[in-house]
Amino acid sequence: MPLIAMTREMGSLGRDVAAQLSERLGKRVVHHEIIDQLANKMRLRKSHVIRFLEGKAGIWERLTTDKTSLSIYTADETFQLAESGQVAVIRGWGAAHLLRPIPHVVCIRVCAPLQLRIERMMERLNTDDRTLVESEIRLSEEAHAAITRRHFGVKWQDSENYDLVLNTERLAIDECVEEVINLLDDRAFQETPASMQMFSNLALQTHVVAALRQDPRTAKMVISIEADQGRVTLSGILESGLEAQDAVDVAANVRGVKDVVNQLRNAAGRSPYHIDN
Repeated sequence: MPLIAMTREMGSLGRDVAAQLSERLGKRVVHHEIIDQLANKMRLRKSHVIRFLEGKAGIWERLTTDKTSLSIYTADETFQLAESGQVAVIRGWGAAHLLRPIPHVVCIRVCAPLQLRIERMMERLNTDDRTLVESEIRLSEEAHAAITRRHFGVKWQDSENYDLVLNTERLAIDECVEEVINLLDDRAFQETPASMQMFSNLALQTHVVAALRQDPRTAKMVISIEADQGRVTLSGILESGLEAQDAVDVAANVRGVKDVVNQLRNAAGRSPYHIDN
């Protein structure tokens, strides 16, 4: 079954659309579940990660948040959830951009005009402070825009980045759900051996990147990783003091890796070798 990756604007009712899709498809929605694993891997408090992602972090929190690690671990967790087969919708976390290359992933955006979203959020929060609500919405969107621009090089509100854009000013929640379900049935979004292999390759590449980032021996390496049917190729130039063998050892221990091809170079020249699991 195709997977749904959703981006939504605050107050657009995207949360409600995701919940109904989950009920119809018999699988869960994932959103906040990623935060716990991110906080653990980055050795930060959960509240620290949440404030940073929502654009509310203070100066010290911004300085102590490793943005590259956050991006790497978010991608790693997203692929792990997608691999589980238990998820219908991944809401947020850049999933719509991260998984965009995979043919059987349906990428959707749920939106609505700003003024309507302000009114909805005022009602939901039971407040008449329009200025405060508008400020919260704009802050959220600025943070989202910065993250997607930095990590994916895209403008998250551009419609060409999605397979389907749903405007809840014009469509009711159940109508949005029907539009998505119809797209899931489209032949273009069905799983194929080729699309599943593409997914597996990207997932394994992401897991290796995360493993290298987490290991102290390889955390500072800036190298290229490619995965193809279990074979992982490492390439790039290592700074002084970094050992190619450490990268090979870490990559070889990632689940799903069958063999590692080392094309890493260092200041002394090339030191290639190949390892089979």
